[in-house]
Amino acid sequence: MRMTTLPISFADLDAARARLSPFVTPTPARNYGVLDAEVGCDIELWVKHENHQPTGSFKIRNGLSAATALDSEARSRGMIAASRGNHGQGVAYAGQLLGIGATICVPEGNSPAKNQAMRSLGATLVEEGKDYDESLAVAHALAEARGLTMVHSTNDRMVIAGASTITAEFLEQVPTLEALVVAVGGGSQAVGAITAARQKNPEIEVYGVQAAAASAIHDSYHAGEKLRKDSANTFADGLATRTCYEMTFPALCDGLRDFVTVTEAQIAAAVRLYINSGCGLAEGAGAAGLAGLLTLAPRLAGKRVGVIMSGGNIDADILRSVLNPDFE
Repeated sequence: MRMTTLPISFADLDAARARLSPFVTPTPARNYGVLDAEVGCDIELWVKHENHQPTGSFKIRNGLSAATALDSEARSRGMIAASRGNHGQGVAYAGQLLGIGATICVPEGNSPAKNQAMRSLGATLVEEGKDYDESLAVAHALAEARGLTMVHSTNDRMVIAGASTITAEFLEQVPTLEALVVAVGGGSQAVGAITAARQKNPEIEVYGVQAAAASAIHDSYHAGEKLRKDSANTFADGLATRTCYEMTFPALCDGLRDFVTVTEAQIAAAVRLYINSGCGLAEGAGAAGLAGLLTLAPRLAGKRVGVIMSGGNIDADILRSVLNPDFE
């Protein structure tokens, strides 16, 4: 791992942990023997259960980190974000907790259940755009027009600092971890992992995983230049982005040991494996780290490896499809 510049400092990480400590309880890190047996290659696997957060996802850390860093004037104006669900819930949860107005831009046809979850936390929803990237453009325009503070799901230092607290906590719970396999949507979780690993133990290998159906960052990493995709059609909506991000892409290029993709069928198989192993319910993005580990297992043989079960918010109709072993 090359010791290059990251978008946040260790001080940013530590400050985020201090700001979050009154609101976020450490989530469990657990080893499951049955899961070890399924992964094979003599790997000891530890699972960090961010699906136990109040909103069912690690994004509560990101939203709270950003919101608690705002001054009183910015809080009075309110926040805005674009989301398919989890980031929006994290921002809305923080807004409700701290008394800050939250507007969330979602794509047309977004999950009704996730829309309702955001509204139930007091958020105002704007439904516009065909996908996350188009909704993000709407959010930027509204932020400028209304004087709202943009809380970008990736291009925000305080958001990345919030995500870094996961791995900092994980490495204190299991200090002997030798590798981490982390899902990449925009990259806040993976760059957070790279940052915390450099602070705690620079020898830890960090691997990235992206959906093959939404592989812009993966493909850019291997091409050595930023690429953009026309679509991001994955059921793992937390990974459904079509482009790279300024604050995370350089750090991913420098900090990841390697970067792999997984198919929709592989992600679905990881969701089923989590359920069958007694680990609990993971959404697609929450199971992508495990799916990536199954691909990387021969390279990580004999190591103690961590994955982050980053969320459990999967719609019932999608879950019914995913539970079919023939899901593609």
